[in-house]
Amino acid sequence: MTGTADIPQTLEQKLQMAGGPVELLRGPGQLGPYVFPGIPAEFTNWRDEVRAWKDEVALLEQSYHMSELHLRGTDIVPFLSTIAVNRFDPFPVRKAKQIVLASHDGYLVGDAILFHEEADFLRVVGAPFALNWVKYHAENSGHGVTAELDHNWSVVEAPRDVFRFQVQGPRALELVTEVVEGPLPEVGFFSVGDVRIAGKDIRALRHGMAGTPGFELYGPWADQEAVREAFQAAGEKYGLRKVGALAYATTAQESGWLPLPLPAIYHGERMRPYREWVSAFSLEAFGSLGGSLSCDRIENYYVDPIEAGYERLVDWDRDFLGRGALVERAENQRRTKVTLVWNDEDVAAAINSALFDPKLPAQFIALPSPMYSTWAADAVQSGGETIGFSQYMSFSANAGHVLSHGIISQELAEPGTELTLLWGEPGSKRDNVGRNQLREIRATVAPTPYFAKVIKTANR
Repeated sequence: MTGTADIPQTLEQKLQMAGGPVELLRGPGQLGPYVFPGIPAEFTNWRDEVRAWKDEVALLEQSYHMSELHLRGTDIVPFLSTIAVNRFDPFPVRKAKQIVLASHDGYLVGDAILFHEEADFLRVVGAPFALNWVKYHAENSGHGVTAELDHNWSVVEAPRDVFRFQVQGPRALELVTEVVEGPLPEVGFFSVGDVRIAGKDIRALRHGMAGTPGFELYGPWADQEAVREAFQAAGEKYGLRKVGALAYATTAQESGWLPLPLPAIYHGERMRPYREWVSAFSLEAFGSLGGSLSCDRIENYYVDPIEAGYERLVDWDRDFLGRGALVERAENQRRTKVTLVWNDEDVAAAINSALFDPKLPAQFIALPSPMYSTWAADAVQSGGETIGFSQYMSFSANAGHVLSHGIISQELAEPGTELTLLWGEPGSKRDNVGRNQLREIRATVAPTPYFAKVIKTANR
């Protein structure tokens, strides 16, 4: 009988048992693509739900899949300044800010959004990779900061501290103005104001994902149904659509944000104490790495904050974890982030092969999200030479194409450049992949963010 002593309890133990990070993440038993909890795949149909944030107004639910870390103490901002690359001066109460986190050697660990609620209280909202990194350092910083994790519904389906959803699209401002009781507070971009809706006091973050004013609303968990119903009742005349899990998975594609870069935690002795802290039952330990890029070194699957597009956020005037390595990376940058537009005919041919070619099928391209692993890494080539890789991908009903985020050689990043993406993962050890052969898919370089640079300016 197997005892508990034989079951790994930490990420580091799991890596040792698997024989290394690539062996673990590409091995059997790892999860497939991330599944958004708490909401149906579609409320109506995913094509119209995607078009809603471009043409009318969309309600995007975040109450169930976004993790939250609650930081408390009088020294929160000085603590964060030691581990985050970005500027915190100024960072007043009732402001939000993106936090970007780097490893000791300058790779990207993750990013999240900070909500400065009170002088001694701050929310960190996002994927668990960044939140776990912040929590680990809070517990070991000596700054007197406490950190409490509010798990998302992928971990436990239970009431949470707050509900959270976004109202986005060209008619979002009209809708929010009507639903709010009294005048809408005048708050600047990424600022938080107090509003009252359906008799409930909640907060609204001002921002926009589609190039127009939008809002992220949050408040006590028990108040969510009344607030949501108020938006649905008023939203009919504005063309409001609730966005299901399928459409939500495509939101990052048009904005240029990398939602799931592989966190740079699996390598090196300096990361070992953190891996010994991370649970063997975490997403970091159970996530899967998929795609045609075949490398033995896990570092070849990482990106750094400069490649990910965060150079403008870096505060070079102070010290922070990983600063020295990041300076060197910034001075010797060879890759950059682009949008890759997949060739429609090649996509259709791959789908046709996956469905109707029993001998040598292509890996299936599911729509709207072809992701079949937690972290994707497909080789991108020019003239038969690998010049980077493709990460997160989805079909954009606004663009009318499959798009992906590419991290590629700067020399080939000019919009309009024709490249080749290798699609598939022959010989995969994961059951959800199945038998497949590599397929070449032509891909054209486009700007990032794609929405602001291409869709918004197109005559459609």
